[in-house]
Amino acid sequence: MSSDAQHLVLTLSCPDRPGIVHAVSGALARRGGNITESSQFGDAETGLFFMRVTVMTRVPRTELEADLAELAETYGMRWSLDEVDRPMRTLIMVSKEGHCLSDLLFRATSQGLPIEALAVVGNHETLRPVAEFYGVPFHHIPVTAETKAESEAALLELVDRLGIELVVLARYMQILSPALCERLHGGVINIHHSFLPSFKGAKPYHQAHERGVKLIGATAHYVTPDLDEGPIIEQDVTRASHADSAPALQRKGQDVERRVLAQAVTWHAEHRVLLNGQRTVVFS
Repeated sequence: MSSDAQHLVLTLSCPDRPGIVHAVSGALARRGGNITESSQFGDAETGLFFMRVTVMTRVPRTELEADLAELAETYGMRWSLDEVDRPMRTLIMVSKEGHCLSDLLFRATSQGLPIEALAVVGNHETLRPVAEFYGVPFHHIPVTAETKAESEAALLELVDRLGIELVVLARYMQILSPALCERLHGGVINIHHSFLPSFKGAKPYHQAHERGVKLIGATAHYVTPDLDEGPIIEQDVTRASHADSAPALQRKGQDVERRVLAQAVTWHAEHRVLLNGQRTVVFS
């Protein structure tokens, strides 16, 4: 391929039926596309088919999109086409705990996390210095019961103005309204301090300490109107000991939270996660 070739990533889902892979690969081949990676999965329970393909091509993207639109009509596909490795335009929301924010901004700056952090929104001013250290604009949008609608309107204005594609709740301690969850469906990732639905609410690590847990974990999931019940992207655990104090458990747990959230954001930004009802297909 010449230097003007594009490296694109195609993701799609549709009702499963014979011939989908052949149709997709044939459409790409007819345009001189060279498939560099391909993953697919057919879910017998939902009857849906999922596919992720990366392709090198010199054909203008608009022409490829026209071909794919025709295929979508035939097969009832939901699909998207994007550039491989293009940083995803991202907004990060925080409250007072900074471990996830610091980790995401460090990875984006120094370790190739494929996001472009365009804004940090906090309902407190606490983490403004962290955002400013990494050169990311910080927006203070306080939230109270009386101002929730106005606060979410201000957030949406920022999302639209900056062309945000992904919102990450990096230990943001406010519940998003059902209307906001629907508006940003499939584009908001949250990190939860346990294997859902264990130890909800305040002081989760104190609850875990009181129960003498031997494993603590974290869950990254998409946000839906059902609190902490959205489709799960990634989970992980670490060992706990009878000798661990509540602060020690918190330190261990926060380390897991950082890793799990970063992995989920990476997979989402690389277009490796497809929604499958209340579950996800992750082409890792």
